[in-house]
Amino acid sequence: MTEEYLRQLGFETYTDPNAFGKAVAYNVAWRYRHTHAAQDGTVLYAEHPLSIPRCRLSTLPAPLDQRDVLADVSLDDDAGLTAAVNSFFTAHQGVGAILKANTSSAFRPFRRQE
Repeated sequence: MTEEYLRQLGFETYTDPNAFGKAVAYNVAWRYRHTHAAQDGTVLYAEHPLSIPRCRLSTLPAPLDQRDVLADVSLDDDAGLTAAVNSFFTAHQGVGAILKANTSSAFRPFRRQE
């Protein structure tokens, strides 16, 4: 599974919008958000924790509990990931609206005059 493949499935690099403008910490991102929400408004995230050859899908950006993980597939299982993404959207009434581009706020500790 490559970043290009994730982009073909509709994922984009995800940065926590509350991270005060911090860029992705690594050259290759490891947390992604689907560019579209489901029809019911649910957002799909994908992550592959560093040094673990798995990709996890969740409705949370960083699921800590295994119960929050919708699918857990091998990084080599492109068909499994595609099926899991399709299954998610089928369960949530299909693909919905495009989400606002993922940007984080730049931390500015001074008062802005804007």
